[in-house]
Amino acid sequence: MPNSEPRAGFLFTSVRSAMVLCAGFVLLIMACTNGGRVATPFNPIKSPEVLVRVEDSAEDMHRALFEEQNFPTARTCAKCHPDHYREWSVSPHAYAQLSPVFNAFHASVVTLTNGTFSDFCIRCHSQVAMQRNEPVFESNRFRHPSSREGITCIVCHRAPADFGKVSGRFSLELGDIYDPVYGPTDSKILNEAIEDNKLNVSAESGGDLADAVHSEVADGKFLTESGFCGVCHDVNLGNGFRLEEAFSEYKSSPAAAEGVSCQDCHMGKQHGVFLGEDNYAQAPAAVVGGVTTAVRKRTNHMFAGPDHSIIHPGLFPHLPNESLAFANMEEWLAFDHEAGWGSPDFEDSVPADATFPDPWGDAPKRRQAFEILKDQFALLSLYRQARVDVLKAGFVMGNIVVGESTPKGLDFKVHVKNGTNGHNVPTGFIAERGLYLEVTVVNPDGEVVFKSGDTDPNGDIRDSHSVYVHNGELPVDEFLFSLQSKFITRLNRGGEREQVLAVNHSVDPLPFLRPATFSTILTGRPRGARTHRVSIPPGGERWPEYRVGADALATPGEYEIRVRMIAGMIPPNLVDKIQHVGFDYDMSPREVAQAVVDGRVELWNKTLTVSIY
Repeated sequence: MPNSEPRAGFLFTSVRSAMVLCAGFVLLIMACTNGGRVATPFNPIKSPEVLVRVEDSAEDMHRALFEEQNFPTARTCAKCHPDHYREWSVSPHAYAQLSPVFNAFHASVVTLTNGTFSDFCIRCHSQVAMQRNEPVFESNRFRHPSSREGITCIVCHRAPADFGKVSGRFSLELGDIYDPVYGPTDSKILNEAIEDNKLNVSAESGGDLADAVHSEVADGKFLTESGFCGVCHDVNLGNGFRLEEAFSEYKSSPAAAEGVSCQDCHMGKQHGVFLGEDNYAQAPAAVVGGVTTAVRKRTNHMFAGPDHSIIHPGLFPHLPNESLAFANMEEWLAFDHEAGWGSPDFEDSVPADATFPDPWGDAPKRRQAFEILKDQFALLSLYRQARVDVLKAGFVMGNIVVGESTPKGLDFKVHVKNGTNGHNVPTGFIAERGLYLEVTVVNPDGEVVFKSGDTDPNGDIRDSHSVYVHNGELPVDEFLFSLQSKFITRLNRGGEREQVLAVNHSVDPLPFLRPATFSTILTGRPRGARTHRVSIPPGGERWPEYRVGADALATPGEYEIRVRMIAGMIPPNLVDKIQHVGFDYDMSPREVAQAVVDGRVELWNKTLTVSIY
């Protein structure tokens, strides 16, 4: 039932006020999940093991990276693998733990399930954090450097085996940079570098870290198999609920039958496309002692996908070593790049009495920060193009086909198909992936007489999850074509309802995530929640249909049908449902939602002219 008062401005809700309302509930959860310690996103616990804190100097942060023994950071690996590092640094894998949306989503679900959801989400997004026994809730400001890196180098290359479909629950082998890593090849090239006296590298613990290399490349051929991706890309809850099924979709796909792996499409030369024998680049895999190693198969580690960064460019992409010592996280957050700090135009006109937060009172430092961020923006632009390439490979828009086109009515349909043969589109977290058609019909006078796929003032399409539609302020879009699946939850006293989060809201609350008490194989689905899938299978297609009534076709002449295919990371209504726990980096719900909307991309755009007389 619609609320009595509009919630049009929900994204301006005070996060701190909302936290006060649920403080007791959240604190109880914190005690359950953190061994009795209490933490909130606003007042996170500083683990005694954390090596890098806000108050550390940049020099201390830099030194701490090389002192770490059990969890080497990606920046340590970058010494010999600079190209791999640069690709990875802007990837969704590198963003997995830094994402304020992910952290708020996870915190919300844990809160709504009374803490029983535990580390289910974060154990995929930050294997290192959970293996180090860091709190489930903690600002990234206080996490270990390797924990902040999300799916970092050691998550794949220190995993001793293919653990199968265990939803991210596996153990990394501890060790410093000298210990063996797992790789798809043997140690031949590495041994040649170690034995080359001219390179002067050390493969034994205690040597010069500046010239450190791994002692061995252990057999990790499982890294080339799709099953390794399935560890995190099939997500199955303890109660039988299947949250993500990317790997399951792949296993039954034509690509799997043809022997094409996940890696073939997502680590080759062209993002999201398998090119056959010429699929992978041939290049050196490392630079050891200043000398490139032998040319071999070279995989791309950017892993472009629908996600994109919405945080400060000083925090993401991950900075290279030469820029790491420049500023810490808190200092970067205080740097106003949107105001143009450090740019020639800004610095030439800044008043002499202008004040800046520490350490940005020094003009040369601002200029240096500006130069660092120029490279960050270039890398983000490169990723944006890769992201579009992947999405266009999966979502293909064909022709606009017109049926009736008379003053009595205009009928037309649009061809939409899955351009891949490896999985459904969208795949993964399909209940929050946005792909829709924006359709407008313009009359001879340039007036819009029909629209579908337009958005409300919050940036949501006009489906049942739009706050404006829910409150009766806008009509539901009856012609909307959207490939966002929906969570359906079963109520405790019968019936079902759509929800943004797959946590039951019932007359009687169900505050705990419990294992299923019966076989979900027999029923085909868990009792409490399911996903209403609307994704397109490999080789599949859809023909969304549209009709414009006679009252909109009163003016004779040429009518234009304009169709845009638009993809987004998540809908803004998700921000509404998770904002009560707050967002990292002191971001407001409005800032998060606006960044989500700004990140939408147009994949295809077609126009067709129709004569109506």
